[in-house]
Amino acid sequence: MKRLYILFQILHNMGLRYVLFRTLHEVQVRTGLLRQRFPIDLPAQDFISLAEWRASAIPFFFDSTSLSKYTFTPSDLGSLTERVKALREGKLLFFGSTWYTVTDWLTNPKTGYRYDSSQHWTEIPDLSPEAGDIKYVWEKSRFTFLYDLIRYDFHLKEDQSELVFSEIESWIEANPVNCGPNWRCSQEITLRVLNWTFALQYYKNSPQLTEQRFSRILNSLYRQMQHVEENIHFSRIAVRNNHALTETLGLYLVGLLYPFFSESFRWKEQGKQWFEEEIGYQIYQDGTFLQFSMNYHRVVVQLLTWAIQLAHRNGERWSETIYDRARKSLQFLRACQDDTSGWLPNYGNNDGALFFPLSECHFRDYRPQLYALAVTLGEVPDYGSGPWQEEAYWLTGQTSTSKATRQTLEGSPIHAFHKGGYYILRDQGTLTFLRCGSYQDRPFQADNLHLDIWVNGENILRDAGSYQYNTDEELIRYFAGTASHNTVMLGDSDQMRKGPRFIWYDWIRRAGAEWKEIGGNRQFRGWFRGYSHLGPGIIHTRIVTKLSGALHWIIEDEIPNAPPGLPMHQLWHPSEAFFNTYEIKAYTSQGRSLTLTETEGWYSGLYGTKTATPRLVFTTTERYIRTEIRLKS
Repeated sequence: MKRLYILFQILHNMGLRYVLFRTLHEVQVRTGLLRQRFPIDLPAQDFISLAEWRASAIPFFFDSTSLSKYTFTPSDLGSLTERVKALREGKLLFFGSTWYTVTDWLTNPKTGYRYDSSQHWTEIPDLSPEAGDIKYVWEKSRFTFLYDLIRYDFHLKEDQSELVFSEIESWIEANPVNCGPNWRCSQEITLRVLNWTFALQYYKNSPQLTEQRFSRILNSLYRQMQHVEENIHFSRIAVRNNHALTETLGLYLVGLLYPFFSESFRWKEQGKQWFEEEIGYQIYQDGTFLQFSMNYHRVVVQLLTWAIQLAHRNGERWSETIYDRARKSLQFLRACQDDTSGWLPNYGNNDGALFFPLSECHFRDYRPQLYALAVTLGEVPDYGSGPWQEEAYWLTGQTSTSKATRQTLEGSPIHAFHKGGYYILRDQGTLTFLRCGSYQDRPFQADNLHLDIWVNGENILRDAGSYQYNTDEELIRYFAGTASHNTVMLGDSDQMRKGPRFIWYDWIRRAGAEWKEIGGNRQFRGWFRGYSHLGPGIIHTRIVTKLSGALHWIIEDEIPNAPPGLPMHQLWHPSEAFFNTYEIKAYTSQGRSLTLTETEGWYSGLYGTKTATPRLVFTTTERYIRTEIRLKS
């Protein structure tokens, strides 16, 4: 009965197409049929000579002429110099957070486990207690470190071409076609191809780019994109998130920039069609994103910048859906952005992804990516001048256009994105951020009615983050579950029932919210029906009143039909600065004070890192809690 129930849940939530595809895929894996589709020991081919390629006139983001006109120089290059020096010593900064020594392309630097480069990729598991998190092997093989070398070369006038090409050749030698962990993920393959392409274009006329090197790199690019095309429907049907966006765009761009591959016309045409379809499906009409993650939405922002800019450079345009969703994505993310730091709430899954790092801004600072996309669209966010402008220089050759429309957030301080379920109030240096939504697409966290509060750049009440996708069950449950969010929990139960890995059962299907102005103050009222594994018809309602012009919030939580006797826990995850400046008190419906309990929580600001921090809890067996958060008197 349990298995039948789970099957029903998967069919109901994901659809018949998904179930049939996953079933067929699993059959192909177990029978070896999938392996046969991805052969090894493929012969090298002749595509185009280095001289012919150098003479070709396919536009990229930049050329030698436009590079010579760049005038932007960051005021502080100390961190860049440190990273390049460390890279030469075999060290790499992982996920913007932790330094690791990388000895080769196949060893997990965190666990020391070394993968077998002769093992076919279909035989390598994503999850392995012995190997650890496979993302630690993928991180260097993504080749985002090339942007540090290129920027160091450009700003400090020290040629890095030999190191760049030797690293690429080293990877090719250590990773035979379709073998080893670095062929396991088509998105990682696509990113590697795009990042190699950026380096090839920058060093197009370098004497270090020899005919032999060029041929070897082209052959590897070609085989990698053959792999992506052959497995594209896994991303488009079984995964359908930023993986599908990256891979379909990769097919289009490789078809556009490498027209001499025999499949290029098909890749370009199909990639363009699929990317347009995926953007139209994955970015909702209000500009929110189906992965319910700020960081993954930034991934899409960078992909859109590459897509639009390179298409325009080559005389092509996208469907209007692409431009519409790009502009609405900017509007949504800008509404959620803290003005002081450029950071956004640490909301949703965050695996440390920043595909094309082209500035010295902090990983959590979204200004470089939002600025570059805005300039691409002929708009300019109201950020002023700063290091976040550099990415726009590299990708557009400018930081504004003569027809630019300055993008501001003037007008109503209230922002409501009903389709995605986000509600934001921006009031005199504060940002009040709430999540309240139902799910037609796969949820990743059980976090409804989470509340984030920012004051003058300080995230005083925050989301605990993601930590790692491959860790022990207790930590996965904490970071993905209700326990790590500023909301209410019934007993030790999540709002939905947790399944394996990224799977949730009993999706929240009904929710609603709105902002109102009451007596000069702004008030949010939201509700959702959840906890269906505890009983039918359980509804959590949250009212948040922000007193106008004051650092004072009143939160009212009510779950009137929760199961009898089950305690109601109101959870808060404060920053270090909260305790010295703010006070928090809670009361029952009769005005009785509730005892504040300090428990141990976790905070993960960047992927792979976690810090023990206090978690504040108010508990009652009643069904109503009224909480006040205010500046200490």
